[in-house]
Amino acid sequence: MQGASAELMAEVAGAARLLSRLGLVSAFGHVSARTKEGFVITPGTDLAVADADRLVDVAGEASELPVGAPAEAWLHLALYRARSDIAAIARGQPPAAFAAAAPGRALHPLYGQACWLGATLPVHDDARLLRNRELATAAAAALPTGEALLLRGNGAVTTGDSPGLAVARMWLVQACCEVWTSCAPAERRGLGDAEIASWRAVSGELLPRLSDHLTSRRQP
Repeated sequence: MQGASAELMAEVAGAARLLSRLGLVSAFGHVSARTKEGFVITPGTDLAVADADRLVDVAGEASELPVGAPAEAWLHLALYRARSDIAAIARGQPPAAFAAAAPGRALHPLYGQACWLGATLPVHDDARLLRNRELATAAAAALPTGEALLLRGNGAVTTGDSPGLAVARMWLVQACCEVWTSCAPAERRGLGDAEIASWRAVSGELLPRLSDHLTSRRQP
């Protein structure tokens, strides 16, 4: 597979299986990682049985998706093109995300670890499946900064420096949305700018620890 090392392919497949074990994806979801020529992505199959040998290679300048790629691979393509800082992407359906995104308004961090998703958690306010370049490009534009995006009626997408960190952020999306929906609007006292900045400053140190914890805790 062009530009993808065996180690990277194993990371993608392992992250996909973890996403499934954590209950953050149903029958639909995918994980990808950037390569020199584009990205590799899990095929349109159950992530519980993701296999490194079955990943699909997508060229960075692709005008059509290759055989085997999930239809929403367009979103991955759009995000990698728009954001050179993104190395990996996870796409899932955290159960709490559907209720939190329903109003179509961004969520503000109510506690520290939620800041590792971004200064806010934006919502792409279009529930259509992102199965073409135009819809995917519009969704990617809703995430000019930050590391996570809620898709109204359609789950969420998270990013990271590695597939495992993208999955850890998907777990945080679920936790953040649970806290958000459990608080009455009048009780939602968001963190201030300085508080958010202090938590984001330590994400590089602490997010990998969360990723390791999730991986070890959920091993069968």
